[in-house]
Amino acid sequence: MALRREPRTNALGQPIGWPLDVALPRPRPHRAPMQGRFCTLEPADPEVHAASLFEAFATSADHRIWTYLPYGPFDSAEALADWMRATCLGNDPMFFTLREAGAGRCLGLASYLRIDPGNGSVEVGHINFSPLVQRTPMATEAMFLMADHAMTDLAYRRYEWKCDALNAPSRAAAERLGFLYEGTFRQAAQYKGRNRDTAWFAFTDGDWPRVREALAAWLAPENFDADGQQRRSLAAIRQAGSA
Repeated sequence: MALRREPRTNALGQPIGWPLDVALPRPRPHRAPMQGRFCTLEPADPEVHAASLFEAFATSADHRIWTYLPYGPFDSAEALADWMRATCLGNDPMFFTLREAGAGRCLGLASYLRIDPGNGSVEVGHINFSPLVQRTPMATEAMFLMADHAMTDLAYRRYEWKCDALNAPSRAAAERLGFLYEGTFRQAAQYKGRNRDTAWFAFTDGDWPRVREALAAWLAPENFDADGQQRRSLAAIRQAGSA
């Protein structure tokens, strides 16, 4: 449930927004590694990461992981590296490579984008996790690490997730992680010769303590058995917290 605030009016009786409780602008996200228990997020480096990423992405034999992205698939590690050199080294979007803990395999990419320090808003996107990391604790932890850096370390006010409205797995992932659906922008974009209606999801700094508590509880070591299977789902943890 989204945070509710009491309505306010000005001296003319007009409804107005609540006063800001954080100084703006906020700092920009840091291009630095983010370390978790299951994975590390490293600033994307085509020279270091492209070959391992290409191997991981190649496990999607039918290329379905590229359907809802405006680029890819790539037919060689060098083609992927060329795209990364052109796309992944800037400050917005700011790309990170998901790597298994202990300097293991590179298994996916994600980025901050539409970084707006003046309003304290940032989006997470360009998420492409190979089949090797999908539906694993690494995937959830990677999204937690990025959100926690923006919302806790940098005190951003708003954290967004947008996707093609037809991308059912992405919509489900957003809702599982605690994002709230805010609406669909019709004919918002085009890519690969087709229309994209864009579904918007977000949480705010008022939502974040609740979202963070549930994610941290799910990722805690005690929530996994000796075989690495979850004891409680994220939905069950969130439901128990709201009871």
